[in-house]
Amino acid sequence: VDTEIVFSIYSENLRQQDWTTLAEKVAERINQGVDGVVIAHGTDTMGYTAAALSFALQNLPVPVILVGAQRSSDRPSSDAATNLIGAVKAAGEAPFAEVGLAMHETASDTAIAIHHGTKVRKCHTSRRDTFKSVNGFPIARVENLKVTMIADTYQKRDPKRKLVLKPNFCSKVALVKFYPGMDPAVIDFYVDQGFKGILLEGSGLGHVSKFCFDAIKRATAKGVVVALASQCIWGRVDMNVYDTGRDLLNFGVVPLEDMFPETGLVKLMWALGQTDDPKEAIALLQANVAGEYTPRTLPQDKIVEGGPQ
Repeated sequence: VDTEIVFSIYSENLRQQDWTTLAEKVAERINQGVDGVVIAHGTDTMGYTAAALSFALQNLPVPVILVGAQRSSDRPSSDAATNLIGAVKAAGEAPFAEVGLAMHETASDTAIAIHHGTKVRKCHTSRRDTFKSVNGFPIARVENLKVTMIADTYQKRDPKRKLVLKPNFCSKVALVKFYPGMDPAVIDFYVDQGFKGILLEGSGLGHVSKFCFDAIKRATAKGVVVALASQCIWGRVDMNVYDTGRDLLNFGVVPLEDMFPETGLVKLMWALGQTDDPKEAIALLQANVAGEYTPRTLPQDKIVEGGPQ
């Protein structure tokens, strides 16, 4: 086991260039032949970093596991040690080779869930099982120092596989949450500031007010990539159901299926970090790069509970 401090900052202070640095550091270690990588990370933005590394580190030969703690190690109820043990066990012995996030599966200390990096979100401010898989299930769990696979399909560990590193992210991307009465000048502001992408967090199946239409049309006409994810979190957008959604599609808005907004934002940043061409960026955005899209909507009751317990 070898350790390295890459950053010593609160996770809310991480920026896109820091994701790039972290991806490059992980790639360096993998190219040295490690059995796996564990990244200790603050929980506030750990989901964003998990998504970023999922897009930046492709064709992984070994697992890359992010881990954090909701309660500090000086507290009797701390989850730090159990989470870290589970993460190390998964990184060193699990049969998959993907980016995962390791945290308590339930409020008790019995098991650590390993979530897919593009399908996990922090859902509670303080609970130890705050991270839940969204529109999917965990890839594995660690219980009694044993790794048990939950996913039926996954990229298998293969030390001979050659890592593909694509670590660049565009910082000129904005997340705009729609709400009743939203001033479309917010969209105009980002366009005028030279932003290359806007992720709209729309309502329901993928809607925003008709009063935003002119601003959205102006944005896409100027080559800004405008994508939409639902603020509902669970489920998927379907912009063909109502005429509002169909209008947005006609304006060039890209629906993000069952990606929730945080992953959608990170992927838009990553896509625009690979190319300046809006059409090429949209093609990347629509491709299933790291399991961020699932082919069908899974049963809601199971997903909301965070998967199998």
